[in-house]
Amino acid sequence: MASPAPFSRYEFMIAWRYLRARRAEGGVSVMTWISLIGITLGVMALIATLAVRAGFRAEFVDTILGANAHSTVYYSPTSIYNDLTEETYVTPGRIEDYDGLAAKIAALPGVTRATPVVRGQVMASQNDANNVAEVYGLTLDALKAIPRIADPETGMGNIDDFDKGIAIGSGLARELGVGVGDRVRLISPDGAQTAVGTTPRVESYDVTYVFTAGRYDIDRTRIYMPMPEAQSYFNREGVADEIEVFVEDPEKVDDFTMPLIQTAGERAQVWTWRDASGSFLKALDVEDDVMFIILSILVLIASMNITSGLIMLVKNKGRDIGILRTMGLTEGAVLRVFFLCGAFTGVIGTIAGVVLGVIFALNVDHIMSFVNWFSGGGAWDPSVRGIYELPAKLRGADIAKAVALSLALSFIVTIFPARRAARMNPVEALRYE
Repeated sequence: MASPAPFSRYEFMIAWRYLRARRAEGGVSVMTWISLIGITLGVMALIATLAVRAGFRAEFVDTILGANAHSTVYYSPTSIYNDLTEETYVTPGRIEDYDGLAAKIAALPGVTRATPVVRGQVMASQNDANNVAEVYGLTLDALKAIPRIADPETGMGNIDDFDKGIAIGSGLARELGVGVGDRVRLISPDGAQTAVGTTPRVESYDVTYVFTAGRYDIDRTRIYMPMPEAQSYFNREGVADEIEVFVEDPEKVDDFTMPLIQTAGERAQVWTWRDASGSFLKALDVEDDVMFIILSILVLIASMNITSGLIMLVKNKGRDIGILRTMGLTEGAVLRVFFLCGAFTGVIGTIAGVVLGVIFALNVDHIMSFVNWFSGGGAWDPSVRGIYELPAKLRGADIAKAVALSLALSFIVTIFPARRAARMNPVEALRYE
């Protein structure tokens, strides 16, 4: 007569019966319940943490790419030696034929657009409120092509009126106490050249558009000004400071560095969004790995409780093991029965953890609102975090990693007590019964 196949139906039936037995009958111990709850909470925390970390990184990168150039081309300063005065003068790098250079760069494969920009720093003031701001001078079409800036759902005012004034960030508008239609005074230390030197330039502009890019630092410090006005204001007549470049795949922006330098000339320098934020993104990646390891240890500790629960179950079921062995069950069958007891705990805890983790990730906004209310506000400080809210992004790969880790640990720690039950001598088990 052929022996039953491994993991037959009766093995599942016996294992499930042992798990459902009452404590008085030698069934599931308190340790098993502790391990079940621990695995559930560990998997939930792992999935929720991975979802929040993925959402934070995705939102952070999206705010970078949605309000900034993927790559920037500029010229390095040049040094000029004056034989008469025997002094060396450093002249800043300026792009004279900026429209022609922008057209050449835009023609490169993979480049979607190239925009000449004039940049400068000013002091923005209104009544008694003052704040440092960075001015970007560009055309209306270039402004409307920036996704996070030209978003009609977050912007206030008519962006088509940009040529009649300036566009400012919502954070800067809030600090200055201005809105659409108000006037803002801009003060630049590099103003008009006079016989006695350089005098500060002071001009007032109408606020025609208020944008919200989603980044605290951008909304609090950025101003957009029409290109001709910016050239006049910063003494850049006929020149631009840099060319902002946008590509089809921002993740591969480093592949465009050499083509951009070859197109712009030997004095050209390239600064990508990865150069500006690469160290922060690498820190996020390291933190993700560390958090995964720490939470994996928590899942391991919870899984270790399965071992304690199974050892107690094997001790309580010694008589049953002896009877099953005398009825013809092999060591392998007994091993599989108690392996399934521990595996059921791991599987049930993992499923419950996945469900709770997904629910947490999908409702993280409501949870953070409650935490913020309970703590009296300030639970999420955008001036520190950079973005305005805590996002979450569920990824199938993260859920799969959490499930695989939990099941693997649960199955591994189950093997030792299951082997102990399989090697139990039926004679010794029944001797005192």
